[in-house]
Amino acid sequence: MLYNLLFPLAEDFTLFNLFRYLTFRTGGAVMTALLISFICGPAVIRWLKSKQHRGQPIRNDGPQSHIIAKQGTPTMGGFLILLALGISTLLWADLKNIYVWVVLLVTLGFGAIGFADDYLKVSRHNTRGLPGKLKLLLELLIAGSAGYVIMASSPMDISGVLTIPFFKNAIINLGWFYIPFAILVTVGAGNAVNLTDGLDGLAIVPVMIAAASFALIAYLVGNAVFSNYLQVQYVPGSGELTVFCGALIGASLGFLWFNAPPAMVFMGDTGSLAMGGALGSVSLVARHEIVLAIIGGLFVLETVSVIVQVASFKLTGKRVFRMAPLHHHYEQKGWAEPTIVIRFWIIAVILALIGLASLKLR
Repeated sequence: MLYNLLFPLAEDFTLFNLFRYLTFRTGGAVMTALLISFICGPAVIRWLKSKQHRGQPIRNDGPQSHIIAKQGTPTMGGFLILLALGISTLLWADLKNIYVWVVLLVTLGFGAIGFADDYLKVSRHNTRGLPGKLKLLLELLIAGSAGYVIMASSPMDISGVLTIPFFKNAIINLGWFYIPFAILVTVGAGNAVNLTDGLDGLAIVPVMIAAASFALIAYLVGNAVFSNYLQVQYVPGSGELTVFCGALIGASLGFLWFNAPPAMVFMGDTGSLAMGGALGSVSLVARHEIVLAIIGGLFVLETVSVIVQVASFKLTGKRVFRMAPLHHHYEQKGWAEPTIVIRFWIIAVILALIGLASLKLR
């Protein structure tokens, strides 16, 4: 909004030239989202507490330590992330850019699904929220619509294209199969972040790391000179998502202030589904979906641990892990919660560096 209002003035006033630069607007988006989080956070947490007298329902089949330590902590804190992210993006991004609207609406749509799920859990005082099939159907509809719009809005030479990291000129044209692939990426990312969100601060920092990585990727692939130098697919208009990723970093950093151990609020499905959907849709626009699986490898590991655990138990009656997702396995082994969280953060940083390295290694 600020960009669209002030950009025309750049021709007459030198000061407003700053709004021409993605880097300036990205920095503005980070700081705006951070300030909104700091200012609105206490009021949002008080409001959530007033509506949730028992806090987030804790699963009886989860770690027993959570029943005592986390009982009474309000959930749905993802609303604060969406508030800061949404306002900051609308203020600093170019609202004429179709990709900004696609990614923002996917984020808000997934957040709305998570909000409904959290609301039902809190109002019923149990861990059952939206029916699984309904939840998945809504996610499929949003992700499929986003995939179609991204495909239809892209230049013909990159519409439906999948790029392969680590290999130069390795491009696969999926055609209309791109839409099912887009659904897989977006829904998979949303639920992977959701599964990772089980300890204070565990999911939010890897989300910030992934968002920072894709801010750089979006900036590079949206620039004809840089994309040509790195030999990555040039995606016109995708650079504007650098601003969105900046807003996501700021909103996440602000939320971490209140989510740091011991957490004052949990993000709930409202936040985890939304942020996963955001990362998935950004990767689709930037044509670096496989790189997301590397950069967000921690989320992949958590998801795979659940799949392996369920498959093993159904087929053999035995469990591979003491408890799934993976972070609960290490809790059961006696690791302290801060130890698990920080070590998983380190893994997230390493995977992000590998993912970014793949851009130059092509």
